[in-house]
Amino acid sequence: MIVEVLAIGTELLLGQIVNTNAATIGARLAEAGLDHYHQGVVGDNLERIAAAVRFAVSRADALIVTGGIGPTQDDLTREALCAAAGVEMAFSEEQAAALRRRWAERGRVMPESNLRQAQYPAGATLLPNARGTAPGLRMRIGDAWVFAVPGVPAEMVPMLDDGILPFLRAEAGADAVVVSRLIRTWGDSESRIAEILADLYETSLNPTVAFLASAGEIKVRLTAKAATDEEARGLIAPVEEEVRRRLGSQVFGADDDTVERVLLGELERRGWTLATAESATAGSVAARVTVVPGASRVFRGSIVAYQEDVKTGVLGVPEATIAAHGVVSEATACAMAERAAVVLEADVAVAVTGSAGPDPQERPVGTMVVAVHTPEGTRARSLHFPGDRERVRVYATTAALQLVRLAVTGAWWGSGGDTHWDRQGDEGS
Repeated sequence: MIVEVLAIGTELLLGQIVNTNAATIGARLAEAGLDHYHQGVVGDNLERIAAAVRFAVSRADALIVTGGIGPTQDDLTREALCAAAGVEMAFSEEQAAALRRRWAERGRVMPESNLRQAQYPAGATLLPNARGTAPGLRMRIGDAWVFAVPGVPAEMVPMLDDGILPFLRAEAGADAVVVSRLIRTWGDSESRIAEILADLYETSLNPTVAFLASAGEIKVRLTAKAATDEEARGLIAPVEEEVRRRLGSQVFGADDDTVERVLLGELERRGWTLATAESATAGSVAARVTVVPGASRVFRGSIVAYQEDVKTGVLGVPEATIAAHGVVSEATACAMAERAAVVLEADVAVAVTGSAGPDPQERPVGTMVVAVHTPEGTRARSLHFPGDRERVRVYATTAALQLVRLAVTGAWWGSGGDTHWDRQGDEGS
């Protein structure tokens, strides 16, 4: 069964509200083993909503419409469904009475406009809404089932889970599930990852292979369809093993793993503590780390050394180092990391300095330098990120966490030209 999703609301088109319902419904449909090929968004316009409904039911077996069933004049979903189906509007006295009771129980007088929520396309079935006043709708338009549910997620999700998905699975005779596994990587471009895994992408049909880039990470999505969750995961397992083999230390986790959570786990297993010394990122690395519950077991603290005198006075970076190499340099970054480990009494420290923009500082905008100190040595790496100031800082924060992960696990990060400044101990890798 092919299911389409249509969200109603001009506020979605204007970006005033993020359409989280689309992601939620998409995930639920995949879990239910129902095919889902298209999603759409339409503003509060009767003709355009009706046209979108007609188009959706012409190519899908079912359509889920979210939003536009409230009590105000711009809630037009009911009218649009009538127009698309060619039916009249009906009125439910039972629903009207329920609305009046609900308002009376709150000790309030119900505006008559709320009776719009007792209207429904003739022939439709009203679906109960335990969280709100607007009932959902189920009806046939042509050969497709159409459902209308509130746009408020707290009302929409229970109606989806308790009523719509079981109904659709029964209609479809669905005996399959769709399972996805996200392999999370850092260190190569999306195009390079795609080259490395090209044959898997071309030959693996179940599971399928896809690539997603976000915030400096590249995710490899493996999606399998099977009769049971266990069988689907069984199909994914050998492909995942091959992906991990080819990508090596670039893989840092899967599904909901984050680099900060993985990093803290690695540190805790070794009994090591962590500190940060940040200039251009202004504490962003520390903020990412401390989002994780239990970070206090590992994290010692952070020094935001934004000005040069703070680098020398608080951290103790030698003035001669800055004079010889500059603030945005691998030598200074290494000194920041080593001094942070001393000052904050940490086993591992990461330092970030750079030129985030909009004006260049010593080096071109987008140049960021990350240094990591561990009991096994200190290394730094110069990186260059595109985009505006905020994007550069976000990418640099992710890079800093990933480079700490590599250093802590002993992988560090490449060799030769990839490692520009190296102060290793006798047991360094």
